[in-house]
Amino acid sequence: MADHDSLYHRLFSHPLMVEHLVRDAVPDALAVGVDFEGMERVVAKFHDRTGQRRDGDVIWRLPTREGLDVYLYLLLEFQSRNDWWMAVRTQVYEGLLWQHLIAERSLKAGDSLPPVLLVVLHNGTDRWTAPTDTSDLIGLPADSPLWPWQPRLRYHVIDMGRLPGDALARRDTLTALLFRLEQQPDPAELAALVDEVVGWFRRHPAARDLMRLFTELVRQAVAGVEPRVTVPDDLLEARTMLATLGQDWKRQWLAEGRAEGKAEGKADSLIRFAERRFGPLSADTRARIRAADEAALDAWIDGLVDAADLDAVFGRH
Repeated sequence: MADHDSLYHRLFSHPLMVEHLVRDAVPDALAVGVDFEGMERVVAKFHDRTGQRRDGDVIWRLPTREGLDVYLYLLLEFQSRNDWWMAVRTQVYEGLLWQHLIAERSLKAGDSLPPVLLVVLHNGTDRWTAPTDTSDLIGLPADSPLWPWQPRLRYHVIDMGRLPGDALARRDTLTALLFRLEQQPDPAELAALVDEVVGWFRRHPAARDLMRLFTELVRQAVAGVEPRVTVPDDLLEARTMLATLGQDWKRQWLAEGRAEGKAEGKADSLIRFAERRFGPLSADTRARIRAADEAALDAWIDGLVDAADLDAVFGRH
């Protein structure tokens, strides 16, 4: 996990990755007027509630065409569960950033604080359900006269595992490729995705300094499904290796699925392989598989090998 944190810190220490993140995943209204040519990293380290320094967070100054500076505070969260109290934490970090800027800029009475945009990038297995506004954490009736004295802060969350893959595939950006790599594709899908990564860097040679980091991303994506496999440093070689691995998987699925002598065993295999490719199945899909006869199960197992999605599998019978 520490390696993952470090990799993301290095990725979002690059201005092009931050520009693509803002354009892709932050609401349009927040990106309007940002002068990406003038963006600048802010070196400031803060500590979390346990006293540990948050080395993974990244802060950027984003000037706007209206002459304002917006500070993008990017919090990288990789724990398996989301943090219910994240709104409180982000409020603390915003205050620490302002204190840092007051001292660094020698701000005096009458000066204004710059606006801060807090973005939480979540890559956990659980869906992000924590409140994104401190007002949702405060136990007051809506009509309470105490509300004007309560702190108010809102952060924007990017839940990488829940972003729709079809929408990401239509975007020609590095963050879209990053999010797709993080959605745990199988080797065959990963090989095709590596082709897209290589193609992107060929079309944008000025950004080739990021290719090494994307090779590390591919290596981590492969380790998530086949930890015994060593990924080459060259992305083209990695693509060939992944294509071979994908074919090995397909042969394994067919052999294991057909080796099951009973419909119940074949149903178990089909569910296992389908979830390995496409994630958890709905209760309706599981029930349909359980109720199917052996002919339907065999057809679905065959279809699963090359299917692009679940509809392609279950439309075959």
